[in-house]
Amino acid sequence: MKLLVLAGGFGTRLKTEIADLPKALAPVGDVPFLKLQIEQWRAQGLYEFTFLLHHKADQIIEFLQAQQFGALKDCKIDWLIESKPLGTGGAVAHAVKKKVLNENFLLTNADTWLDGGIQILMQSTAPAIAVINLQGLSRYGQIHFEQSNYVTAFIEKNIQSTSGWINAGLYHLSSGLFKNWNGQAFSLEHDFFETLVQNRSLKAVQLQTNFIDIGVPDDYNYFCRWVETGRRIPLCN
Repeated sequence: MKLLVLAGGFGTRLKTEIADLPKALAPVGDVPFLKLQIEQWRAQGLYEFTFLLHHKADQIIEFLQAQQFGALKDCKIDWLIESKPLGTGGAVAHAVKKKVLNENFLLTNADTWLDGGIQILMQSTAPAIAVINLQGLSRYGQIHFEQSNYVTAFIEKNIQSTSGWINAGLYHLSSGLFKNWNGQAFSLEHDFFETLVQNRSLKAVQLQTNFIDIGVPDDYNYFCRWVETGRRIPLCN
């Protein structure tokens, strides 16, 4: 199954740590974060990738080309560059249109690390969203779902919340859901998924695995320490 990778963000919150690099290439020791991601995705059985790019796309493309005989050896890869930011939803719809996708696909955020879960999500019925139970939710909103796992609500982040299920940044989606795109920017989280919830068609897939979003300096630096210590310290989960 093809994996679409959202890698076009500006990484504004990480600029103090990574200067002019795109977020996906944030260094972890002397290795770009995206290289670790690719190795992890391949270990879970994925070999076909489309990278959705905008900000500093040239740097990411140069990295991908350099990895065609390394981390991406024997993989089928391509990329798509947005001429203007289309939002997370628009980026996916743009890819579905330009790449003429007609099948289901997986989608992930380039800055979100999961130790596992891809095979579990692939066995779900699209549309589905991977969720992780997390302690400490000051950075994240919650996802509520029924016993049948249908998502009932996305709740805005609340510093009072202590634990709950959050969006793990990994999705199983159907290309048909994007066929009527009007060419405008839109958000997966605030537009697309909300519509699916209203239609009672989005299912949550519960994962039990390590998770971290490196989008802010504290979590990025913690991930670096996790790798440097041989992944022996607890990862945020």
